[in-house]
Amino acid sequence: METRKPIASLSLDLDDKWSYMKTHGDPGWDSFPSYLDIVVPRVLGLLDTLDLTITVFIVGQDAALARNREPLAAIAAAGHEIGNHSFHHEVWLNRYSEAQIETELGRAEESIERATGRSPCGFRGPGFSLSRRTVQALARRGYLYDASTLPTFLGPLARAYFLRTSRMSREAIRQRTALFGTFRDGLRPIRPYRWRTPAGELIEIPVTTMPVFRVPMHASYVIYLSALSPGLAVRYFRAALALCRLTGSPPSVLLHPLDFLGADDMKDLAFFPGMTLTSGRKLEVLGELLRLLSSQFTVVPLREQARHLGRATSLAVREPVFRHADDAV
Repeated sequence: METRKPIASLSLDLDDKWSYMKTHGDPGWDSFPSYLDIVVPRVLGLLDTLDLTITVFIVGQDAALARNREPLAAIAAAGHEIGNHSFHHEVWLNRYSEAQIETELGRAEESIERATGRSPCGFRGPGFSLSRRTVQALARRGYLYDASTLPTFLGPLARAYFLRTSRMSREAIRQRTALFGTFRDGLRPIRPYRWRTPAGELIEIPVTTMPVFRVPMHASYVIYLSALSPGLAVRYFRAALALCRLTGSPPSVLLHPLDFLGADDMKDLAFFPGMTLTSGRKLEVLGELLRLLSSQFTVVPLREQARHLGRATSLAVREPVFRHADDAV
């Protein structure tokens, strides 16, 4: 008898080119330069080849632009879940007031539903930004899950590298003090749990990091390792999946648009790790990683994983407490 494989989820944060530029403090982002016409067909092509259905988190600003309606509608038409990735894609979302968060979520929901015909039930904060107010707003608005936490100690190092390549003012840098998380985020659970709020409970599905070591295992990180050593990258990902199975940690694996773009596509985004690889090479590595994931787990969208988790009585319950200074308004 065939043993049923455990569940893993796969998601894509569909950050457009302007949102990377905005986060990096680059001029010209407000003209909303885009690569969605390149990325979306590559994403849908690879997922179709591998017979995978995933969650795609869409930025409301992109959904509000008429030029993006066709590619975004194509994602929904292919059967992928649509999630909310905020409207403005500001990595200082954790500093928003309650009223600002409600407006941000509402604008994104309206634009996303208009473009795709789908109403999101899941959220991921830009740059993994999250606050008590955001968790409470999501619960009030009836969201099924949040997927904004990244339990790793390496967030501050990633932020330092990212900011070192920018030319931002001190105030702009201060806005980004929670980008990629704080050292304390490394202490957060890797396994899913429930947030308890006055408005009700909300399932939290962390972006999985390698159990025990808490180092990243999302695709961008592994692709970066492949630039150093292809064999090492695959062994690293294989070891991460083995530890997930050993510890009973259901993987939630994250993709980004730059996993589908290379030096032959976007020379002005060369400051990102892994951008020395060509798009063809990245797609080869990505295909290998996703086949490995599928061989060991039943890969589903986050919504399906959240519904499966919602039937479990063993999920830990936590209060939405965030100790980084910018959580206070």
